[in-house]
Amino acid sequence: MNAEQFCALTGYQFRQQDLLEQALTHRSYSRSSNNERLEFLGDSILNLIISNHIYLRFTDADEGDLSRLRASLVKKETLAQVAKGIGLGDHIHLGGGELKSGGYRRASILSDALEALIGAVYLDSDYEQAETTVLRLFEAQLQGVDEGANLRDPKTQLQEYLQAHKKQLPHYQVEQTTGKSHDQVFTVSCKITDLDMQTEGKGSSRKKAEQQAAQKILNQLKI
Repeated sequence: MNAEQFCALTGYQFRQQDLLEQALTHRSYSRSSNNERLEFLGDSILNLIISNHIYLRFTDADEGDLSRLRASLVKKETLAQVAKGIGLGDHIHLGGGELKSGGYRRASILSDALEALIGAVYLDSDYEQAETTVLRLFEAQLQGVDEGANLRDPKTQLQEYLQAHKKQLPHYQVEQTTGKSHDQVFTVSCKITDLDMQTEGKGSSRKKAEQQAAQKILNQLKI
């Protein structure tokens, strides 16, 4: 991706092409000059911009609500969605192994590259320009945010429900792990003895599998 292409997608024209290139370089492609440091910087800038935006927009939200709103906007999956929206994966420099395994589609690589780009925009210009670029990139996601939406994750919702009804808390257990170390699938059970309920969830991490299993319980309880 050159500066003109990036400008067409985001509205920002890079002055330093080398910063743009670095932001698009994964460590599998170059260990000496990659986007990890820019990702570190961009992560902090993104969190500040999003925090400021929702703080000013949702004036009645308390700290917990604001934290959940921010988490929903800066989580890996949301960043990957934004990155896919501008076709970022097609422009990331990846090593041979990552290319073969489809790394340009992986949410972690896409989200890291997007954060690196935000860091690069900041270094190439200033905070105000970085804010303008971020708000433009996240426009659809920000418009879709609803302060009243339940942003608590399924495990938290289930725990709060059970505590409110004085029921035993769920027990989660890993039932099976399949796949290679870089592409594992976890199967986790969620059991609630008091309600005689048990479900299973699957995911690329134990946490995701637990969340899916908890969501199935919530669905059965019609919560």
